[in-house]
Amino acid sequence: MSKENSKRHIKLRLKNLCKYYQEAGASINIIDNINAEFYQGEIIALVGKSGSGKTTLLNLISGIDYPDSGEVWIGETLLSGLSEDQLTLIRRNQVGIIFQFFNLIPTLSVIENVALPCELNGTNSQESRLRAGELLERVNLGDRLNSYPDVLSGGEQQRVAIARALINDPDLVLADEPTGNLDDETAKEILALLLGVAREEEKTMIFATHSLEIIEYADQVYTIHNGKLFSE
Repeated sequence: MSKENSKRHIKLRLKNLCKYYQEAGASINIIDNINAEFYQGEIIALVGKSGSGKTTLLNLISGIDYPDSGEVWIGETLLSGLSEDQLTLIRRNQVGIIFQFFNLIPTLSVIENVALPCELNGTNSQESRLRAGELLERVNLGDRLNSYPDVLSGGEQQRVAIARALINDPDLVLADEPTGNLDDETAKEILALLLGVAREEEKTMIFATHSLEIIEYADQVYTIHNGKLFSE
């Protein structure tokens, strides 16, 4: 551990983490006894071939999926044993998730999509929309508040998804190939936006990515291969 990291607290800890799948009667170790610690404010690039387990690992970290054995700690909270309702609250309050395919709700406007997690947290509609509007201004979509996802470009939809992931001010942000569905120029803009937010607000951000540019700016680079996690 570096002197710098020793002064910062651990935001995420993985202990002996395992996830297996059954295929044609055989057990496949998609995540095999992974141990790692990530610190507040770190930007981590998670790389590996398609099907190597990057998305599975992010799903385990967020509590969307359950490990077969091992532990995931977010701060001082152990996810194992929490109810689905408790895990939902963890994701809503402490973890922001950005997907490759945006996952916006087509029947809600831009500002409604962004405000929804805040409203689900019990914040009144007016305050939620105020916060959503501020975030949409920050991602340069202040003029599209009342538009619907189907009229937005891919880059604009990803900006909405970023604002939505940040609405409840999570310390941990998980991004699963956030630029994989975008053209090169738009991908660079989205990457610059995400990196800027992470640095400015000292968020722990984990990118599952193939992007060499993310790797260049990451504090730590990890590769998943045969279920194992290797530090680069």
